[in-house]
This record gives sequence, C-alpha cells and structure tokens, in this order.
Amino acid sequence: MKSSLPSWFVALAVILGVAWAGWLGQRHLAGLASPIDRAETVTLDMRILAVGPRPAPPEVVIVGIDDDTIAKAGRFPIGRDRLAMLVEKIHDAGAKALGIDMLLVGKTDDTADAKLTSALASLSSVIAAAGVFKDENQPVSAIPVPDNILHPLPEFATEASVGLVNVAADAGGTPRHIPLLFMTPEGPQPSLSLRAVGLYQGNMPALTAGGVRLPGGVQPLDLGWHLPLNYYGPMGTVRTISAQDLLDGTPEAAAAVKDRLVLLGATATGVGDRFSTPFDQILPGVEVLATGVSNLMDGSALIRDGAVRKVDVAVAISITVAGMAAMAFLPLAVASVLFVLVLCGWLAAATLLLGGGYWFSAALPLAASVLPVIGLAILRQVFDRYQMRRLETAQDALSRFQAPELARRIAEDPSFLLEPKEQMAAVLFVDLAGYTGLSERLGPARTREFLKVFHTIVVNETERHHGLAMSFMGDGAMICFGVPDPGPKDAVNAWQCAFDLVHKVGTWIAGTGMRSGTGALRAGVHFGPVVLSRLGHEHQQQITVTGDCVNVASRLMEVAKEHDSLVAMSSELMDAAGHETDADLQAPRTETVAIRGRQQAMLVGLWTALEADAEEPAILAN
Repeated sequence: MKSSLPSWFVALAVILGVAWAGWLGQRHLAGLASPIDRAETVTLDMRILAVGPRPAPPEVVIVGIDDDTIAKAGRFPIGRDRLAMLVEKIHDAGAKALGIDMLLVGKTDDTADAKLTSALASLSSVIAAAGVFKDENQPVSAIPVPDNILHPLPEFATEASVGLVNVAADAGGTPRHIPLLFMTPEGPQPSLSLRAVGLYQGNMPALTAGGVRLPGGVQPLDLGWHLPLNYYGPMGTVRTISAQDLLDGTPEAAAAVKDRLVLLGATATGVGDRFSTPFDQILPGVEVLATGVSNLMDGSALIRDGAVRKVDVAVAISITVAGMAAMAFLPLAVASVLFVLVLCGWLAAATLLLGGGYWFSAALPLAASVLPVIGLAILRQVFDRYQMRRLETAQDALSRFQAPELARRIAEDPSFLLEPKEQMAAVLFVDLAGYTGLSERLGPARTREFLKVFHTIVVNETERHHGLAMSFMGDGAMICFGVPDPGPKDAVNAWQCAFDLVHKVGTWIAGTGMRSGTGALRAGVHFGPVVLSRLGHEHQQQITVTGDCVNVASRLMEVAKEHDSLVAMSSELMDAAGHETDADLQAPRTETVAIRGRQQAMLVGLWTALEADAEEPAILAN
C-alpha cells in the first residue's frame, strides 16, 4: 500500500523515531535514570496488584518490636540489655540464623553492651550497617558506593557478621531493589540480606557475572548486582510475631522461630523506617528486607537482567517502527486503533510475564513509540489536508475546463477512461440564430459578456436536468445526458432540457431588448450509442463523446433551420423518453428527412417557436 507521504519523508521519520527509541533504550540498558521511570513504577504496581498477593516462604520469620514491646520496655529504642534478652530468647527457641535490622552504633551502658555481645555470639547472626550517600540518585547499573558507613559497635562486629541495610527506592519512595554488594571505603561489603541467607544456608552465596549462586541455581540479578524485589503482599504476609511474646515465653512464639531465619526489627506504629509498596502504604523496613531475603530463599525475585532489558529495547523499537508504518500506510483511524491495541497487548503480555517472575518494561515501549507515532500521524494529517486543498484547487481549476462531474472523476481516478467506453446517451446541440450579426454589432468585449450570460443559462439548466455541458463552441454547446454513467431518465431529461433552454434563453434575450436581428435558440436532440473517451495528444487531452449519435444531433439543428423550427428531435429520442415516462410523447409535426452525411433518412419531430413555448410547461407537467 502506498503512503500519501513522500517515501523519503517516511524513511526519515522512521529513522528519527528509531533514533529516539534507541536513545531511550540505551539509557534503559545502562540503568540510567529517566523521566519514564515514574511511569514504569506506576505500571509495575498496577501489574503487581493484577497478579495479586502470594504466600511468603515459611523459612523466614520477622520478630517485630511492636507497640506492645515498646510499651513494656517503656522506651524506643529498647535498651540493649532487653535486646540481649530478646536475642537469647531467639537462640533458645532454636532459630537457625538471625538478622538484626537495627543500627547498633556507639556505646551505651557497658554491662548492657557486654550482654548483647555475649548474646550475639550465641548464634549465627548478622547486624546492620548503613551506607551514607551524598548523591541519592546513583544509577541502578552501578554498584552503590557510599561516601561513609555507619558501623555497628566494634565489640558487636567481632561476634556477628555485618551487612548493609540500604535499599534502592524509586522516585516515589518505593523500594524496588536491594543492592547485594556495596563498594565501601573499606572494600566490597555484602548486604544484610545476602549475609543472612548465607548464615541460614551455611555458606555465603557467590555472586556471578549476572546473578547470585544459590542451592537451587543461579538467581538472575539486575545491573550492579541489584535484586529486584517481588513483594508477597501487605504487612504481615511474611510471618511476623511480637518480640514481647518471645520475651514472655509464649510457646507459640518460640515454635514459630524454631529452625527459621529470623529478622529482628521495628514494626511499632510511628517508629522505625516505613515504605510505600504496591500492597501496603506503610510497610516496615524490616519486612522489606525480609521480602528480599525470602526472594533469595525461594528464588522468586523478579527477573530483570541484561537479557530482559534487551528484549525491552527490541520491543520498543519494533512497536515504534510498526506504529509509524501503520500511520504512514494505513488510514489514520485504523492505524490509531491498531497502535493502541498493540500497546495494550504488550501491557497484557508484560502483566502475564510478571506473574511468571519476569519484569519487562511497560513504559519504555510506550515512551519510545508514542511521540514518533503521534508526531507522524499529525504530520500526515497536515500533509493530507494540504494535499486535499491542492487537489480541490486543481479539481476546481480542472472543472472550469471540463464538466465538474468529469473533473471529479479524473481527480479521484487518474486512469478514468484510459480505455474508451461505449454506452447509450442522449445528445443535445444548441446554438443561437443570428449570432454573427449580433457579435458584429456588440463588438468583442460586449460579445464576451453576452456569451458569459448565455453559457451560464446553459450550464444551470443542464445541471438542473442532470446533464453535462461537454463543450461550448461560441454561441453553441454540446450537452450530454447519461454521461459519464447512464441514468434511468436520460432521454426525458434531454427532452425537458431542450424546451427549458429554448424558453429561458428566449425570455432572457427578450429582456435584453436585442430581439430585433437576433433569433431564438435552436436545438437538435438525438438518443443512441456513443463512445466516451479521451481524445488528443498524450500530454493534452480532453474527454468527449463521439459517434453517429453526436453527428445526428448536430445535423438536427440544420434540419430545424430548414423547416423554420426551433427544436428538431429524433424519433429515437422521443421513443426512449416515452418509454422512460410511460407516456405517449408526440411532436406537433413529424417529417422524414435526409441527414447530411448519412445515407438513411430518419423520422424527426419538429417544433416552431410557438409550439416550443407551449410544449415546455406541458412536459414539466408530465
């Protein structure tokens, strides 16, 4: 299908569209921040909610320092002596490993610090450190490089492992990744989540080029060894028990942590860090870390590695090219619907794939394609309107040299009548009697004005009777009925038009005061086969009708003059008009006459001026 736009323009537009999509894709592959990130997180939340919550693995349990725990302790943060008791209770309950999401920096009471040091030594544990970043907007592609580290008290760090608890949040504050590795001033340091999983499994998971090696296989990671979080549900989806229940020795609480990986952190109202997530607007920070740990344990972290990002870019470029091609070659309404359907289809596919654990970008194809596709659609609409205006101007100009209906057909179909077409038609010739003497008296300028009015009357009456004024010859005209397409009343329309023209032209001439020396309009009408075709040179053509019917109609004007009549009509036309109207249409008188250039005589109906004036209203009544 050919585009209305120039091919070079379409090619240039597609190149620019691909360049735009490629630039966005390059930033996506590099993990650089861009304005589409906010849109992506919005669509990601929608997809996560569409997929719905799911159970968290039972191996991970949160021990929450909740409102009851703080109320019994009388303070927050709770004292280190009470924290030591809590760690001991966790150990006594048989927890396999412990991660503490609390910053234990600086000294407090020496006795309390010593108790906590001893408690940490009693089981496999990891405590929190935190990186301090001057630039919070570090790209996902890079390993996070904190400017400073908030370390736990050295005594604690000698008895427990240390891991960083920083998370990577989007512009809206929702944690999307947990960096598993940090490049600190002291060297590479793992996250608390990675340390905790290593303690639980008995060995530290190894980071590979594109993932992390776990007992179940390699878990793919995003750029810079970032773990994409796959949330399980709202607060409490990861099993959570109250720290106070453990301190009180509740059997159910002790049983809940046996052989489990325990994460200890604040869950009380108004304390600790809280994050907005797809399922919960105030998810405690310890449950965000527990989500990351659980994702590593059950292998359900979202997969958004380099391969997934390359697919995102390929889809973005493909949709851009397909959308621009549709806008260039298909009707705009159809192209717009198809483009929207393709985008909706990709969103649906990305949602289904998210249910399988793959995080494909919904925003990148949208951002990459919408601007080029809509831009091309607007340009095409502007170009089409410009072309339409040019076509209308050309058609208007052409209609001044061809009958408007023929001009329209030529404009719509340049191949119209490349092959001649034979059909039945009625042909009417008219001319003014006494025109030669009139033009001599009027002179060139006034004669032109006279003819302009005369031609206007001819065209108006012709169009009123569904005919076409094919050509003008000074004071004469050739009019066709049934051209370019035959109609059901071509003969009767020719009959009526002939008498209307005689009447209208006669009335007009009488009103000008030029009756003296100027005769009335003479008309010759015939019905028969004609050939509709293009005549002339290849580069200069006109559409006309030819054939015996045309010659006879022209000669009938001579017959009318020879018999002192204004209208001469062939019996073929009278018969055809009668058949079309189911009426017996008769001439006042008929003559069998010889037609110049024709061997066979023909029967002709004749009307004088008075008879033609009387015929016109009678015919209209029929």
